[in-house]
Order: sequence, then structure tokens, then C-alpha cells
Amino acid sequence: MSNTISTFKNYLPLLDEVYANASLTAVLDGEQELARQGVNANELVIPKITMDGLANYDRKNGYVDGEVTLTNETVTCNFDRARLFSVDALDDAETAGIAFGRLASEFIRTRVVPELDAFRMATYASVSGIGAATPADLTTGAAVIAALRDAANAMDDAEVPAEQRYLFITHGLMGLVEDLDLTSSTRVLERFEAVVRMPQSRMYTAITQFDGSSSGQTAGGYVKRAASGSGETAVAAGKNINFMVIHKGAVIQFQKHVAPKVIAPDQNQHSDAWKFGYRNVGIADVYKNKLAGVYLHAATA
Repeated sequence: MSNTISTFKNYLPLLDEVYANASLTAVLDGEQELARQGVNANELVIPKITMDGLANYDRKNGYVDGEVTLTNETVTCNFDRARLFSVDALDDAETAGIAFGRLASEFIRTRVVPELDAFRMATYASVSGIGAATPADLTTGAAVIAALRDAANAMDDAEVPAEQRYLFITHGLMGLVEDLDLTSSTRVLERFEAVVRMPQSRMYTAITQFDGSSSGQTAGGYVKRAASGSGETAVAAGKNINFMVIHKGAVIQFQKHVAPKVIAPDQNQHSDAWKFGYRNVGIADVYKNKLAGVYLHAATA
């Protein structure tokens, strides 16, 4: 038993590779050394710098003094999700350890990563003040190219750096682009650091995350948000996202606490079963002074 749990613990670091390989938004992850522990468990402290602009130079008195301020901004994590699974020891033994051994990687690949990507896209899309096109349904490659050109131009005019400018686009729309003449499509795509193809199921302007315990929500996970309420309490339905252009430096995207753990049957006081627990705490947000670094193009419905 001890050998089995030791082997699984050695496998746990590989879960980071599963996340990196399967997550389509991982390219936006910030450098962990830029964020340090906050006072409270759900906080991160991120450095922020502001400075004065140029002033006139005086040939007699020289330079005009300027101010530079380095402050630490405290942000609160807005993603805190977890699950605990049990696999009967006998069931695991009868499958030669596959039942429990495959649980972790499959859970992260098929449940954690899609929700994390969808949460990030929906969060960035909902931030007030970001660049956004009028919602439209793009049905031809030419329409997609025109919309991408508008997005690139908007970012260029806002002086968003061309480096680390990522295009997240649905598979269907990228297929329409590929059906066009390569010359016209390639020139537009060259204005992005990389093109990341996304399934539509991870591209919504708003999602509902099930709590895992309420009626109708026990399966957990997420869905595109449905319209609800009326009047002042009305909540709009989420829309399909056609594409988003995100400059990496514009977003606050960190994983503060990723905690997979395993409990062996001989340590389980409640049942003769293996237990696998997973918790992910992080943040997805946009810097208020870098709103132009995010551009949204959503569908009409």
C-alpha cells in the first residue's frame, strides 16, 4: 500500500503538465514570482508602477523632476473550486489500479481545464471598458478577416504592444479563414503572436458554475449562463464568443493554490476506498489601466 501511494505522489507533479498541455489559456499565465502571498488566504499582492510623462528641458535649470511610484496592489482570487472523489479499494484492485490511477489526469483534462478556460474567457469578456465590437454573426471567411483586421487596428491605435498579443478564436471561424486565399488571411494572422483555436464550449461571455450540492447542480461543472429574472434583477444570457484578442500583459492571471492530494484506504477513516481531492484557487482579471489590451467579438446570441 505504501509503495502505491508513494508512486501516486510521484505522479502528482505531472498534473501541472496535464494542465499546461490541455489548457488553452495557459499562455496567459503570469510569472509566479510577480505575485506574492497576500495577508488573507484568498489574496495576491501584485506590483504596479506609475510614472510621469516627458517635460520640457530647460538649458539653464536642466531637468524637471518627475515622480515614479511603485505600489503593491492587493487583488482577491475569484476562482476557488474543488472536488473529492472516492474509489473503492476492491474496484481499484480489480482494474489493476487503473480506476484510481487515471482519475486525476482525466478529471483535470476533461473537467478542470475546460471550466478554467471558460471562466477566464467569460471573466475577461465581462470587464467593463475593454475593446469590443458590435455583436455580429460571422458566417464567411471574409467577414472573419474583416473583423480580425478591425480588432488589430483598434489595438494598434491604442498602442497595445504587438508582442504577446494572442488571438483566441473558435474552430469553426478559423476553418472559414483557412478556406480563403492564403495571402489575405495570412497577412491578418501575422499581426498576432499566436492563434489559439478554442472549442465554442469554452467561449461564452457569461457562464454559470454549478455549486455541486444544490438541486440540479450536483454534477458540478459549468454551462453558458441563461437569462433569468426581470426588471432590476434581470440577468442577461451569455453569448457565444466569436473571438477574443488578449495581450498577455493586460490580464491578471495567476494560480495561487493548486492542491491535488491522495488518501489511501488504510488512512481513510470512513470507508475502504482511495480518495482523490483537488482544489484550484486563482484569479482572472484585467488591469484597469490596460483595458485596451482585451478585445471582444461576440455573436448576437
